[in-house]
Amino acid sequence: MKDCYLGIDIGSISTKAVVIDRQYHIISSCYIETKGNPIAAVQEAIQQIHMDGYRLRGIGTTGSARKLVGLLLNANVIKNEITAHAIGTLTFHPDVRTILEIGGQDSKVICIRNGLISDYAMNTLCAAGTGAFLSSQAKRLDVDVKAFGNVALTSKNPTNIAARCTVFAESDLVHKAQIGYPKEDIIAGLCKSVVLNYLNNVCKGKKLEPPIIFQGGVSKNKGVHRYFEEILKQPVFVDEHGHLMGALGVAILASREKEQKEYTLDLANLSFKTLGQECQDCSNRCELLRIYRNEELLDTLGSKCGKY
Repeated sequence: MKDCYLGIDIGSISTKAVVIDRQYHIISSCYIETKGNPIAAVQEAIQQIHMDGYRLRGIGTTGSARKLVGLLLNANVIKNEITAHAIGTLTFHPDVRTILEIGGQDSKVICIRNGLISDYAMNTLCAAGTGAFLSSQAKRLDVDVKAFGNVALTSKNPTNIAARCTVFAESDLVHKAQIGYPKEDIIAGLCKSVVLNYLNNVCKGKKLEPPIIFQGGVSKNKGVHRYFEEILKQPVFVDEHGHLMGALGVAILASREKEQKEYTLDLANLSFKTLGQECQDCSNRCELLRIYRNEELLDTLGSKCGKY
């Protein structure tokens, strides 16, 4: 029986799962909404992927809920998104020098020099340059967000949309729609504003050297991709698995671990719960999160003083 490895990227908006073999070929994958419940999202993701004929020898987790899910699954690798995306990208594109990543609720840029991370930046404060922003505006305009990019490509005169923040962009969009700008021009303007917001905020002070690769869920938007190339004045590559790269990267890291064991994933018969409380034992007033599996306390997160 062949070995396989599972990587899970649990974000605030979406959860991605990838199963790979020893040669890093993708056996199975899924991309679902987190819906504010990372535990339920992971349970659903594991139900959707398949590992028939394979033996699971490693599990890696990344994303905003990586520690929580890593504990629940007893993962042998728990890594941050920067490392996971860099490893996944460099494995398949060893010459890449700049990684542009826009996800559902945050975005990041990673600079690579000589195969190593030389610099990076993240934006988790403003949603104007993220997938969540595009999704909310798609609903406002009554357009399927999956068709957003294709509609943007039909525009010959993109409308200027304020790119400073979500509030300004939304008010500007409403104003432009009310005075009669064509919908395709507004959508193209939104895609362009996402690129400008990202480059001005996340990439400020960074040298974006080619080859450049664009990934994350928003990389599937052809309009955003088009304006990256237009504004940067150079090719920007999009990998077909770019939206899964974090999960792919952490699965690769799990496969490289020396100590491995055989895993069984029977989450349907396991009960998970979390309990939040404020510790009163010292002046730190730590906000603790206790994690239970089948009533057994697995860990306590959030301690600042080292008590837990």
